[in-house]
Amino acid sequence: MPSDLNLHGHQKLLVGFSGGLDSTVLLHQLAQLRFRQSLSLRAIYIHHGLSQHADQWLVHCRRVCAELEIPFVSRNVQLLGEKGGIEAEARSLRYGMFNQVLDPDEALVTAHHQDDQCETFLLALKRGSGPAGLSSMPSMRKLGNHWHLRPLLHVSRQELEDYATSHHLSWIDDESNQDDHYDRNFLRLRILPRLMKRWPQFSRSVTRSAELCAEQESLLDELLASDLQRCVADDGSIDIGYLAGATEQKRNALLRRWLSYRGSMTPSREALTRLWQEVALSRDDASPQLQIGNKSLRRYQQRLYLSRMFPALRGTRFLWQSTSTPLVLPNGLGTLRLTATNSQGLRLRAPTDEESITVRFGQSAYLHLVTRQGGRSLKKIWQEKAIPVWLRENIPLIYFNEELVCAPGIFMAQAGVSRKGEGYAVVWEGIDPELKPWIHFSSGEETNFE
Repeated sequence: MPSDLNLHGHQKLLVGFSGGLDSTVLLHQLAQLRFRQSLSLRAIYIHHGLSQHADQWLVHCRRVCAELEIPFVSRNVQLLGEKGGIEAEARSLRYGMFNQVLDPDEALVTAHHQDDQCETFLLALKRGSGPAGLSSMPSMRKLGNHWHLRPLLHVSRQELEDYATSHHLSWIDDESNQDDHYDRNFLRLRILPRLMKRWPQFSRSVTRSAELCAEQESLLDELLASDLQRCVADDGSIDIGYLAGATEQKRNALLRRWLSYRGSMTPSREALTRLWQEVALSRDDASPQLQIGNKSLRRYQQRLYLSRMFPALRGTRFLWQSTSTPLVLPNGLGTLRLTATNSQGLRLRAPTDEESITVRFGQSAYLHLVTRQGGRSLKKIWQEKAIPVWLRENIPLIYFNEELVCAPGIFMAQAGVSRKGEGYAVVWEGIDPELKPWIHFSSGEETNFE
């Protein structure tokens, strides 16, 4: 087993520590590595609550870390039995928690090894994956704003066992690992031992094949980078017309990369066909939608958009009781605040004593905009500003009594303009990333209205 681990220059590390053989060896190796190079280590245990022994495992992991003088943290996650299976949900929750706990400049390190890589490759093969899926797990990848390292990918499980035995390490045996109902366990318990008995280097060969697939994907990334730059806009959407002019093979390759960059799972060939036929090529007056994982793919003005699933807000309203108190918007849409200002430019007037302030979503209205002649419907304004239909009802609308006075970052009605010296700057903090491309500010605070 290699004595040194390739950490790609990272020195601040958070180790995913379950207490099992793999992560126990990884943690021990990193603890030894501290004596030869500068490392800052922490370990984290994720309590899924799936096993009756999970509390005991938590105590074990804390004790091991204390013995190695490594700071230890634990976090609980709750599985809800969502579509996709327990394994997929547990993994999603686990990595979501890792992302929350990671400090700036800290990299996550996990103990995935050569046999894990082999299982991942075979599972991708079972799903009919292409080179992207067959490239399996990279030794280093981005995880949100952090890096995720897998330094044991070239180490077999047998080598890990030999290391643990020679260093007299103790570890946890999770009873769920013996349940071959799960696909990965079925491969590990029933299939791989027979393959390894027949071909002892099978896992090593599969790892090499995964690396070759990854090289091909990396080459395609380079070759298609300029095409993606031409057809993907600043708002993250992709041009249907550009895709229509490409061959089917190139179009699918571009779509896969676009979806990956937008944070989606790798789609199957069937999903790509449905995406193109049912969404991109649907009739002009349709509002097509296709769910991919936990995201929604839609078409608007001959472009494809991939965004999160927004809960319905149409018709909801919230009373803003005091202009001195920020209003927290629903569904993580951010916070609205009114700040008194004498600055130049458009300012929102103060409401009269008889006017109440409400924030509403998904309304219809007819209004007169500042600097525009004549009135127009709110629907027409959304269309002029090219704001996709599904995003419109997530934009807060500020009302004085029953009159719409502004949409922060988009427009102000004549009825809301301050005609005197002082007024309010409308501050929208924590804007959802899906909405940001359409919300414009002249500074960090003031809304830039037309």
